[in-house]
Amino acid sequence: MSSPFFPLDSSWDAAYERELQTFQDIGDTGEIWFGEESMVRIIRWLEKHKVPLDSSVLDIGTGNGVLLVELAKSGYMNLTGIDYSPSAIQLSEKVREKEGMSNIKLKVEDFLAPSAELSGFDICIDKGTFDAISLDPSDAVGKRKLYVGSLCRVLKPEGFFLITSCNWTKEELLNEFREGFEILEELPTPKFCFGGRIGNSVTALVFHRK
Repeated sequence: MSSPFFPLDSSWDAAYERELQTFQDIGDTGEIWFGEESMVRIIRWLEKHKVPLDSSVLDIGTGNGVLLVELAKSGYMNLTGIDYSPSAIQLSEKVREKEGMSNIKLKVEDFLAPSAELSGFDICIDKGTFDAISLDPSDAVGKRKLYVGSLCRVLKPEGFFLITSCNWTKEELLNEFREGFEILEELPTPKFCFGGRIGNSVTALVFHRK
């Protein structure tokens, strides 16, 4: 379960505690949310658009930190991962240590109330964290608004926001991020066929901060 924090829900921390124990026992980093192709999709986009390797990148809800490790292997040098779950950060620290990626910065942070030092990023990446917040039974609408506000604070003007979601369609995400963001591109994702209609089980979008 390599993915997002879920505020006010201890189940995420418990899940990461289990993954941390499994990693310590057998070296397994755990599940990659949306599969390895989701990481490849992100890295290919960055490479295609010649995003400089020294760009500051924030992984929102980093989970086991595997995306950051893959970004580091691709040459990216200024990488930060945050997660609401202390156990997730412990796990990502272990993964970072195993991979010898000491330049990856990791922090326990609640993205809905980010610290002042969490700012000025060129790229923000979300693989499932916005989904998790959207499922919060306690004021999900309010928390989504807080998320967008936090994103505006931590991402530089003209910066890029890459989001992967299994809960939201393209049109719904465009509506959620209409304040302060414009879409640049929809990335190709796996399609499914049901009842004669073809659709996407995952939505991946790139936004540009105005």
